[in-house]
Amino acid sequence: MSIVVSIPGVDKTNWWIEQLQALMPSWTIRSIDDPGDADAVTYAVVWKPADGAFLPFANLKAIVSLGAGIDHVLADTKLPRQIPIIRTVGTDLTQRMREYVALHVLSHHRDMPTISANQRARQWKQLVVPPATDRPVGVMGLGNLGSAAASTLSALGFETLGWSRTQREIEGITTFAGDAEFAAFLGRCEILVCLLPLTDATTGILNAELFAKLPKGASVINVGRGPHLVDDDLLAALDSSQLSHATLDVFHVEPLPSEHPFWSHPRITVTPHIASLIDAPTGSRIVAANIERFEREGNVPDLADAERGY
Repeated sequence: MSIVVSIPGVDKTNWWIEQLQALMPSWTIRSIDDPGDADAVTYAVVWKPADGAFLPFANLKAIVSLGAGIDHVLADTKLPRQIPIIRTVGTDLTQRMREYVALHVLSHHRDMPTISANQRARQWKQLVVPPATDRPVGVMGLGNLGSAAASTLSALGFETLGWSRTQREIEGITTFAGDAEFAAFLGRCEILVCLLPLTDATTGILNAELFAKLPKGASVINVGRGPHLVDDDLLAALDSSQLSHATLDVFHVEPLPSEHPFWSHPRITVTPHIASLIDAPTGSRIVAANIERFEREGNVPDLADAERGY
């Protein structure tokens, strides 16, 4: 029984191999670049695998995505579509997303970018903002991470709204669903958080048309995927003051190129894809448990639907 690991960076790959091997001593765990007997490989643990990465392995039972999203796996144009894909989701990852979303929603709510600019200018200006109960915050995407983030915001006292493709009921959250309710949802969101999966339908969803439907001066937080955002539309919305600020954790190209205008824009906060960053000690426990359960039962709760894209 053999598992291959594919993660950008030799050091990271070796870190994951070491952690998984300690948890799964009866398995052979190797880099996808040095797999040994390809016919013995039954699982591939991956993040952003190369195109055609899975073709050498005729006996793959499942591919394990090192994250909640599977878009990076589906991007493989030679992906054997019959192979199940297992997402990596756990309480530690959910907690990290709760923290990140709460941090940046609070930062937008209390207008910390302006306060930081005033500090640099040595200006003492006491800004008055409404209480959280009077600040509508919307979360797009109510899956595991989105629903947890929305519940956290509700617990902080925010008027919390949620939108998803299909109807969801979450205590303390006013939910909207589908295209018919999208505009009504956006029209109330003074702070908008994107936690959608990346699919054909959601690619480019953060665009000029969407920004125009938000209240003037709204802010946006993108912790979904970089291709959710149309970069030039965001810059135009900020420069026209339709949007007041944006926090971006994900980008079309990562690392974000040093010449990209997001780095220096005064109304953009850039973080380097850290919102719910998975680490080998935490993630390996989840991956090992999922593989062992899939071996026993042929199924796991976090099995993705490749047709839906999440």
